[in-house]
Amino acid sequence: MIACLDLEGVLTPEIWINVSERTGIAALRRTTRDEPDYDKLMRYRIGILEEHNLGLPDIQDVIGGMKPLDGAGEFLDWLRSRFQVIILSDTFEEFASPLMAQLGNPALFCNSLVIDERKHIVGHHIRIRDGKRKAVMALKLLNFNVIAAGDSYNDTTMLDEADHGILFRPPDNVAREFPQFPVARTYDELREAFLRASEVGR
Repeated sequence: MIACLDLEGVLTPEIWINVSERTGIAALRRTTRDEPDYDKLMRYRIGILEEHNLGLPDIQDVIGGMKPLDGAGEFLDWLRSRFQVIILSDTFEEFASPLMAQLGNPALFCNSLVIDERKHIVGHHIRIRDGKRKAVMALKLLNFNVIAAGDSYNDTTMLDEADHGILFRPPDNVAREFPQFPVARTYDELREAFLRASEVGR
């Protein structure tokens, strides 16, 4: 049995919201909780960064001061003691390293950025379309049972493909639109949801 988790909103704060707060650019608060089309969202973000002359070092400076969500490290330690764990995220290698180190460097499948000579972000490489769902599909082809947890629109195909999907602290609009997934609001509730799903899967 394998546990697949989203990163931002499940284990760490939303990176772009932190960038918005540090820079004072309200437009960067927009996340996959608001826009389900990730390509469209990233093009929008890159345009905002260019407009304000912000580069990768500016974002990495914000990330360097971030910490995992309260209780996330303990939850992840608990989960890894019981399951194999893979983090499936739409974030980027260039962003994730400091946060992964604070979480004990779990396995992370994510994307990468295109950086120009000014160290500005000019594009992004999506490893594969709908990668979270396809990663779960591949694990199931290897005869693993998969329990997945996420919080946003871009997690719902992963949750649907998994043997058991769980929403963790989703916004109300996502919870309303996907009532088929149980909702956990605390890490204790998320532990219980994983335990219930693992018992069903045995």
